[in-house]
Amino acid sequence: MVARGRRRGALLLVFLVVLGAAAVWAAWWHLVGRWHENTDNAYVAGHVVQVTPQLAGTVVAIGVEDTDRVQAGQVLVRLDPSDAQVALGQAEAQLAQAVREVRTYYARNASLEALQAQRASELAKAEEDLARRSPLAATGAVSKEDVEHARNAVEAARAALSAAREDLVTNRVRTEGIAVAKHPGVAGAAARVRDAFLALQRTTITAPVSGYVARRTVQVGQRVAPGALMMAVVPLDGVWVDANFKEVQLRNMRIGQPVRLHADLYGNQIEYRGRITGLGAGTGGAFALLPPQNATGNWIKVVQRLPVRIALEPAQLKEHPLLIGLSMHAEVEIRDTRGSQLAAAPRAVQAWVPAADKTGEAEARVQAIITANLGAGRR
Repeated sequence: MVARGRRRGALLLVFLVVLGAAAVWAAWWHLVGRWHENTDNAYVAGHVVQVTPQLAGTVVAIGVEDTDRVQAGQVLVRLDPSDAQVALGQAEAQLAQAVREVRTYYARNASLEALQAQRASELAKAEEDLARRSPLAATGAVSKEDVEHARNAVEAARAALSAAREDLVTNRVRTEGIAVAKHPGVAGAAARVRDAFLALQRTTITAPVSGYVARRTVQVGQRVAPGALMMAVVPLDGVWVDANFKEVQLRNMRIGQPVRLHADLYGNQIEYRGRITGLGAGTGGAFALLPPQNATGNWIKVVQRLPVRIALEPAQLKEHPLLIGLSMHAEVEIRDTRGSQLAAAPRAVQAWVPAADKTGEAEARVQAIITANLGAGRR
């Protein structure tokens, strides 16, 4: 009887422990657990900026290696500039020639005006000769042949005057209301100089952003084509986490909810803080190269996952950097559901500004050539 009593006491104790544990778990779930969703299917993602040439050329110098840190505007690769330099010289010569040719249009206006005045004088003289000879033809003092010659001279002078007027009008159309520097012929040649100048600048390939060099494949002496991948620059200060949650976990997820993250690289000692910035527009399978056809007869239901983008704090990334592709564990607090599931507007507009803007230098070269060939004439 004593042993049976002890056994009952032990069973009661176990029951009470299990009941207490269940109560603690139920309390934890009600107060904490149900407001969190977590996954270990999360990875670091970021921008991988591909570096490609804009024109064909032979690589003559490479300034970086894989894993190097580069700043925006730093020289990465140099192409042989010989062809671009020749093309720029030809374009500059054509611009100088265009300026001088256009100057002749303005100078020709004066000569055509003088020619028109001369033709008008010749016509007036021919008409006077015809007027003097016509009355004399009736008296026989002047032959009819002379009168006919005078009449023909008037017609010829009138035609010459008309041709001179047309030449003057045509030449004025080329020059009227526009300066030499703005003339279409000069503007077209100037555009070719700018294009050749930019082509020369593009033989020097610089880093579009600050970051780390990865996947360098280009070699010295290699002939590259426009758009060929030479290397990539990865800005690790702007990485984020793509956490792939099951569809049953997304019901209460909203943009702006806080997230706690741990990286396998650092373990649980380092906790990252982040926030949800957006939910993917579709599951990974929907955007696959060969998406599943669920309408087929051999359909088997598979729980889908949706990528959720999580932004990290820059200060933490600077102190404990993350590399693209590393595994993460993400836990989202879903208590506050006031946010939206879909973004209402873009977060920011990304624009690339070249580190060294050469358009001003190109314009200075164009204006110098125009001025040098314009002389003291019309501007």
